[in-house]
Amino acid sequence: MSGDVAIVLDDLVQPFQIEGLGIRGRIVRLGPLVDRVLKAHAYPEPVSRLLGEALALTVMIGSALKFDGRFILQTQGKGPVGMLVADFQTPGSIRGYAQVDEARLAEALESGRTAPADLLGEGYLALTIDQGADMERYQGIVSLHPEGLSHSAHEYFASSEQVATRIRLAAGPYYHREAGGTEKNWRAGAIMIQHIARDGGLTGYREAEDESPYTEEEENWSRASILLDTVEDHELLDPALEPNRLLYRLFHEDGVRAYDPSPVEFSCRCSRDRMTSVLRSFGGHEIDEMVQDGVITATCEFCSEVYVFEPAELKDGLN
Repeated sequence: MSGDVAIVLDDLVQPFQIEGLGIRGRIVRLGPLVDRVLKAHAYPEPVSRLLGEALALTVMIGSALKFDGRFILQTQGKGPVGMLVADFQTPGSIRGYAQVDEARLAEALESGRTAPADLLGEGYLALTIDQGADMERYQGIVSLHPEGLSHSAHEYFASSEQVATRIRLAAGPYYHREAGGTEKNWRAGAIMIQHIARDGGLTGYREAEDESPYTEEEENWSRASILLDTVEDHELLDPALEPNRLLYRLFHEDGVRAYDPSPVEFSCRCSRDRMTSVLRSFGGHEIDEMVQDGVITATCEFCSEVYVFEPAELKDGLN
């Protein structure tokens, strides 16, 4: 492997290029960041896995933006996990949450129905690029794939971006011994490769009935895809496995170059002022209906921060 790479193990995006195959890619490793998000929400483990994968996928795609803006991933489905939301802000901050139907989720978990298709159900994946108030939003929508978010993302890149892309996602708890016993921390990881178009144009997506011999470009893409498919979940989640070491395992025979990683952090844009503006938008009558025990309590869906207001504080200045 060539390139001078700083050794950073967690909460990062690691770009790379497989020079011998004409492939570029990125690795995402999330440790303390995803642990903070998932522990704050305390979802059941199958839901936490889904949201962990959504956060890793959002960082993967959002970190490629070349301008200041946001990248938002949102699922909308008919399953007990009705919505997943992950919100990436350039250059490197992320937040997210899941919206669940508690009764239906408990029923699904009790019966062992924990696959993505069971939890998300039929629906769609929306990927939105927001460049700010003065620019038009771009949004791509694909159906939710029963096999999970990575397969849905493949459909997005094939139909919307028309870029040959392959992604592996993983999220799960990591157990390690501490002085007081065993500690459980959440981790998430992802790796993606994309074909770099050359003179021969884009490859990787050919019609099933096309029986013509593979070009060199297609052979290269096939080789890189097969190698990527050998990645196991524990390799994406192991805190002791450096990202560039994983790249060496996979692609050293083809000349892989790792570039400097960029950091990712958790950041929520909620504030007391923002929450005040949201609540005031409902008007005086609706504010009165929100009062419980003499106060109004609002919780940020992203970070679980709790804000408590006196009714008079919110109604001050309203007509």
